[in-house]
Amino acid sequence: MSNEQPSNPSRPLTPSRPLTPSRPLTPSRRRFTQFLRGATMLGVGGQSLLHSGNVKAAVSEAQAAVDNGDHWPTMAYRTLGRTGHKSSRLIYGCGAALSRRRADELLNRALDAGVNTFDVGTSRYYDSAEMNLAPFLQQHRDKLFLISKSMTFVDLDAHAELTPAVAEKAARNWLKILDESLSQLRVEQVDAYYMMAANNPALVVSDEFYRAFESAKAAGKTRFLGLSTHENAAAVLKAAADSGRYDLAMIAVTPSGWYDWNNKGLLQNTPPLTELAPVLEHARNAGMGLIGMKAARALAGRKWFGSGDTSRFNKHYSDKLLNAPYSDFQRSYAYVLEHGLDAVNADIQGYQILRENFVAAATSGEMVV
Repeated sequence: MSNEQPSNPSRPLTPSRPLTPSRPLTPSRRRFTQFLRGATMLGVGGQSLLHSGNVKAAVSEAQAAVDNGDHWPTMAYRTLGRTGHKSSRLIYGCGAALSRRRADELLNRALDAGVNTFDVGTSRYYDSAEMNLAPFLQQHRDKLFLISKSMTFVDLDAHAELTPAVAEKAARNWLKILDESLSQLRVEQVDAYYMMAANNPALVVSDEFYRAFESAKAAGKTRFLGLSTHENAAAVLKAAADSGRYDLAMIAVTPSGWYDWNNKGLLQNTPPLTELAPVLEHARNAGMGLIGMKAARALAGRKWFGSGDTSRFNKHYSDKLLNAPYSDFQRSYAYVLEHGLDAVNADIQGYQILRENFVAAATSGEMVV
């Protein structure tokens, strides 16, 4: 998987003024502030040096950027349904980001800044992500809410009839992969475990699958049941809510409505997000925390780095949001956060993207009307 937004240093990353009062510098915040100063100087100074070849000018420009204030606002939080977990509105998506390498420094910066929910997934899909997250977890497990997930690996499409045999196989596979994940993460428990790529409502609400979760919970391997879906999402979310069995749902949704994994764009004839409010409210009333994913993916098109229409969601935005010191990608995150979602999950593979997503999640309430 790729980032939801290509890194582009020329795009706006933070509002031009601090949007929240600064917090006292605890040791972790002090480390974080020092990191920001260094990263800002490195980024700005490197660009200046590249263009001018003048080391003194590059250092001067970098110092000016720091002195002008590389402000990071205070993270906003929202309780995720009946889990009781007060989550940062930005969730660090570790799957693709850690699939090939560790990123402890970046993970620590996110945690120091206030991100307290981290999402990963099975090595059968995300390669070495869980193993690469494990060292970070060894130091900070008690400070964060940990989510992992897996597909059920059965041959069952979104509208197929479910048989007891297929349901049992799906449940067995899912439980087996949970044990694999715990081993690779080097933890005894994940806080939430998802059915990943859920698309068949019958499987989502099957007794066989729920018994598998109950056995994992009784064994202390997980506490909460969730799902992630980007196909047949409306039906899946309704079925999960109707069942009363799910605590969390991660849904692929944009300001213009449902994201379609199959065409890597918007679902054909999808209602806009504002018209999905009854579906989201039904899930919320069932005690489910709602997490968005792929909120900005459609802006990039089928190919990355410039082939998409980054203004395609603008018709949904107020003048205030259009004039906010945001990139187009930040606007999409802010908008979905203020139209029914508790948090957004973002694949974060670099400092620029962490900073951009952090600002959108922290300040969405002040920028969206």
